[in-house]
Amino acid sequence: MNKVTSVTEAQKIKPVPTLPDAQTVTEVKHYTDRLFSFRCTRPASLRFRSGEFVMIGLMGDNDKPLLRAYSIASPSWDEELEFYSIKVADGPLTSKLQHIKAGDEIILRPKPVGTLVHDALLPGKRLWFFATGTGFAPFASLLRDPQTYEDYDEIIITHTCREVGELTYGRDLIDSIKTDELLHELMGAHFHEKLKYYPTTTREESPKMGRITDLMRSGEAFTDLGVTTLNPDTDRAMICGNLAFNLELKEMLEEYGLEEGANSDPKHYVVEKAFLD
Repeated sequence: MNKVTSVTEAQKIKPVPTLPDAQTVTEVKHYTDRLFSFRCTRPASLRFRSGEFVMIGLMGDNDKPLLRAYSIASPSWDEELEFYSIKVADGPLTSKLQHIKAGDEIILRPKPVGTLVHDALLPGKRLWFFATGTGFAPFASLLRDPQTYEDYDEIIITHTCREVGELTYGRDLIDSIKTDELLHELMGAHFHEKLKYYPTTTREESPKMGRITDLMRSGEAFTDLGVTTLNPDTDRAMICGNLAFNLELKEMLEEYGLEEGANSDPKHYVVEKAFLD
């Protein structure tokens, strides 16, 4: 005769927590000894706005998921997901994540959030993307989103890194956009003429040296780009980089008269507040 669990015993049984969805890695690219990108399958139920992030990771040594916030670098229409990551030798997650290869599995919590979305900005004419390092990732998504070109007359992406090799991911993506079949079909053959790319390095010599904030203060960046300084009547901006960069640029934008916005209160600029290890 089967044993019947009493109500009291049943109340003591704790439900097993649901683990995040497992997704299969389809491609991995290493750019430097500090940077890599990878693509993986996309959950059929996942819907997100270009520029948002999700929690991804691996199972830890204690059989618990080790998750971190990662911006989705692929556009919202892509059938797969793409991520761009640093490698940290002693990082709880990235020390392991950097060794993944095609066919491996990662785990993903399909609840996208984030502030770097079009909905958080008031309508404008010129959109600035300010990035350092892997902060380029959410802009990789937005730069491949037709809405970006529908909403703005001009899009400027600045990317500041320490070394030339760290600019490779962004440079390759900008080159690919110029021949993107979907964007050409939807936006016309000349849509990419709206886009201006401004890469700089701070340590290794390159065609343009310097921190973007210093280049803006001196006016050199605006001269190089052939544009006027930021104006709250026309300019909108998104910021994603290291904490010091974000804070410095926030202060600069507010000196130009721009106000920080949010999903619930659109304004002139937004800043990503999620950080990796």
